[in-house]
Amino acid sequence: MSIAMMWIVAGIVLILSELLLTSVVAVFLGVGAIVTGLLVHWQIIDQSATQFAVFGVVSLVLLFTARGQIKRWFSGYSDADHEGKPNFQRDIGARVTVSQDFNHGAGRVTLNGVQWDAFSADELKAGDTAWVIANEGIQLTVTAQPPTANA
Repeated sequence: MSIAMMWIVAGIVLILSELLLTSVVAVFLGVGAIVTGLLVHWQIIDQSATQFAVFGVVSLVLLFTARGQIKRWFSGYSDADHEGKPNFQRDIGARVTVSQDFNHGAGRVTLNGVQWDAFSADELKAGDTAWVIANEGIQLTVTAQPPTANA
């Protein structure tokens, strides 16, 4: 296997390892390795010291210039977003969409893109808007009336 192919394979392995690491660092090292491998393949660089220098510079430049933006693209729901509230209180007052008609007080709603089993004293139909008034862990209680400001 040529030196160029070893750099390229190492880069691909580093990028794929990001699926397990989720720190958004290995992908930049992988891109640095691929760029180095391509430059070696095209015979633009050939000395080992130059290869490692190119690898380091490309990886660090990408890491410091693009990591923050890429992490923002992949950031999800975080506990730090709601530090003061316990899990069961976070969504109280949240607006939900009814995804399945309520029969005998039970139905399904969508909250933050996730479907939940829900209870309601109100007659709710699919497509209606409702508001969360309680969270019992895996089931929500909802109402057709929006919460009042002093509630």
